[in-house]
Order: sequence, then C-alpha cells, then structure tokens
Amino acid sequence: MVFISGFASLGVTILQGGILVILLEAIRRRDIAAAVNAVVSFAAVFLPLLVEVVAREATSATVSVGPELPLWIAVAGFLHSIGMLGPYDSIRWWDSLTHTVSAMLVAALVYAGLIVVARNTAAVGRSSGGVVVLTILIMVAVGVFWELIELVARDVGERYDVEPVLVHYGWRDTALDLVFDMVGTLLVVVLDLRLFVPLAAEYPNATRRLLTWSIAVILPGSLLMALIVHVGRKR
Repeated sequence: MVFISGFASLGVTILQGGILVILLEAIRRRDIAAAVNAVVSFAAVFLPLLVEVVAREATSATVSVGPELPLWIAVAGFLHSIGMLGPYDSIRWWDSLTHTVSAMLVAALVYAGLIVVARNTAAVGRSSGGVVVLTILIMVAVGVFWELIELVARDVGERYDVEPVLVHYGWRDTALDLVFDMVGTLLVVVLDLRLFVPLAAEYPNATRRLLTWSIAVILPGSLLMALIVHVGRKR
C-alpha cells in the first residue's frame, strides 16, 4: 500500500510538472485559452487537499482522500491541457479520449457515492441495478451540463470579442462528446469500479450531501444555461 501511494504521488508530481511545461508553452504562444486551462488543470489536483484542510478546520475531523483521486485528476488535466495546444484540432480522437477519461473519473465518484447512500436507503437505489441506472442518469445530466458550459463560453467569447477558454466545435462534436461520456460511465458500471467506495463509506453523511448539492446545482444550472444560449441566439 505504501509503495502504491508513493507511486501515485510520484505520478502526480510528474504530471503536474508536465502541466507547468504546457503552461509555459501556452504563454510563449500567447494562447490565453490554453494557459487558463493549464492553470485550472494544475489547481484542480489540489482540490482533494483543500477538502482535507477545510474538513479539518471546520469540523476538526481528519479526512484522508488518498492518492488515487489526485492522480486521476492529474491525468485528466494533463490530457486536456495538451489538447488545448493543438491535438483537439489535429487529432480526431483526442477529444474523445479526454472525455472518456474525465467521465470515468466523475462516474467512479458518483457510482461510489450512490453505492454508499444505497446501503442506508430503503429505495430503488438499494439494488445494484438501481445504482447503475442512477449513475447513468446523473452522468447524462453532468455531460449535458458541461456541453452547455462550452456553449455559454462560446457565446460570451463572441459577444465580447475574446477568445473563449473552452472551445465548442459544433453540434456533431457535442453529440460525440456525450457518447464518449457514456462510454466512460459504462466502463465504470460494467467493470463495477469501486475505487472510491472506501472513501465515500468513511464519510457517508458528507457523501450524501455532496450528491444532493451536485444534483441541485446541475439541473437548475443546465436549465439556466440553456435559456441563456437560447436568448443569445434570438438577439
């Protein structure tokens, strides 16, 4: 276990170094979108550490996320950051790869959370089939939410004549992105990937609240962004 943890930490360090190199290259090219995405990708790896610190300061509870989550975030961020330098445009399958990897990460977290919540809930989610269906439905909502963010970023860029930090390549690309979001999700549920179940089980109340808050943000947020896009096209 110590060896695996050390290997994961080394992997995070290497990938973070790679993202910094990408950031420097983006700055050299004066590519604002690539630079912003590299910064966000680099910072995202520290989110699990931030959760640990906030939980300790707010509740005096010792929260240990473990090395797997930062490593997976680093892999997804590294692939995305590279893509912003050109592969998204020049390599047809690069976008599909990044969507699959990122979707697997989110789906694995959702799947683990639902498994833990289902253990203490006398509802349809108690069955393994119910957990799978709920995971897929939530991931559909997450995928749509992300695509709407890309659309809003495009519209904002066009409105203010600035380069959008996220690039939207058209409705065909949107459909393809959603397909590979489902590919990543199905890989998680078919392989019954329970990597984050021990973490979720250690903090069941926080897991339940996080799932609830996420759904509460994603659904109204998607409706709001769809309205913004619709109104923007009317103008």
